[in-house]
Amino acid sequence: MSREDLKAAPSLGFVGLGAIGLPIAANLLKAGFHLKVHTRSRSAETSKQLIGAQSCSTPREAAKGCDILLICVSDDVAVEEVLFGPSGAESSLAKGAIVIDLSTISPSKARYFSVRLAERNVEYIDAPVTGGTEGAKDGTLTIFIGASNASFKKISSVLKAIGSSFYTFESVGKGQEVKALNQILVAGSYVAVAEAIALGETLNLPMNKVLTALQKGAANSWALSNRSQSMLKDEYPLGFKLHLHHKDLVIALEAAEELGIKLPITSKVKELEESLIKQGYKDDDVSVLKRSIKRQVHN
Repeated sequence: MSREDLKAAPSLGFVGLGAIGLPIAANLLKAGFHLKVHTRSRSAETSKQLIGAQSCSTPREAAKGCDILLICVSDDVAVEEVLFGPSGAESSLAKGAIVIDLSTISPSKARYFSVRLAERNVEYIDAPVTGGTEGAKDGTLTIFIGASNASFKKISSVLKAIGSSFYTFESVGKGQEVKALNQILVAGSYVAVAEAIALGETLNLPMNKVLTALQKGAANSWALSNRSQSMLKDEYPLGFKLHLHHKDLVIALEAAEELGIKLPITSKVKELEESLIKQGYKDDDVSVLKRSIKRQVHN
């Protein structure tokens, strides 16, 4: 960012420094933005990746004096606490400020937050992301934006520091609806990869060679390219926590139910995830679904 651009750059607040949020915040710093940060546990605020950022004790402090507040937390309840809780950001957001919510939450809650903040002349934009921890670290996230092209232009310099693909869907909540579709596709692809690997192992196929071959054809997917090796090794380094994906499937299924649409495959994946969560795998990467499929094949 040039010296002239730096002078014109918006001042940013950032709340939520988890597996996705921390590298996003780090990329904003690398891009030259002035950044105030807060996270519930407080520990990540002192990460080496955030040298130069201002640590804040509350969301309210992080939002004070900022042109744009970014939020990247786990669910509806967490976003509401960040915005409207006892130490929430609402009271310190200036008129004309913008809230960019990178979290994955229900579309109805996104619209509710937008209405509440509009009463203070603050614009709320839902902008859920996809691309995993890899995309967050590399700054190549895909972002679904519940706003008009005009609103996107106001925040484009910020989003371009953390992502590479941006899609606007005109109104608040639409970004979350698109993210729900994304998570449905993720659910199906992860389970399909898990089933294929489990069957291939049972057939005693040379699975490393098989996976390389499959990635060259029509069967390739993000899950096959990025998570098949961990499934094969039965090791699940964190990319996206199982219980968070389960939360996203609940959002998608509730939206479908309201419209009278049944999603049998998504419902089955939700059941598999619930079983694994009960077994203590809630904080493992979602690719841990392989363990459920493997037991079914061998029993």
